[in-house]
Amino acid sequence: MLDIFQPGDVKTFQRIVRKEDCAAFDSGLVHPVYATFALARDAEWCCRLFVLEMKETDEEGIGTMLSLQHVSPALEGSTVDFIATVKAINGHEIICTLEIKVGDRVIATGENGQKILKKEKLEGLFKRLNPSSS
Repeated sequence: MLDIFQPGDVKTFQRIVRKEDCAAFDSGLVHPVYATFALARDAEWCCRLFVLEMKETDEEGIGTMLSLQHVSPALEGSTVDFIATVKAINGHEIICTLEIKVGDRVIATGENGQKILKKEKLEGLFKRLNPSSS
């Protein structure tokens, strides 16, 4: 793992809310707004942008936690800005704070953790969880 970031470093990501990002379940569309689960996916991606630069070729990242407080809606077609800031790097784990906005309006805040591990270690873990896949 490359030691290239420190607390306070920032990565950003922008998403225009698409129809497939809106709140819908098997029963159909609930609201034409950014679903919390799609927002969480994209929030994790923003923190993963650090991982993509930190991991070496024999390593991969895996999520360890996600906390998201979704406080305001974003309509389909809205431009959403994600800001991930390194809060801490503990060994092989990076913790980012998240601020998510439409313009100046905060729509969500939270934290995401991702750990960088050797691919071999992850594959071994996955095989132990599903021995029939060998």
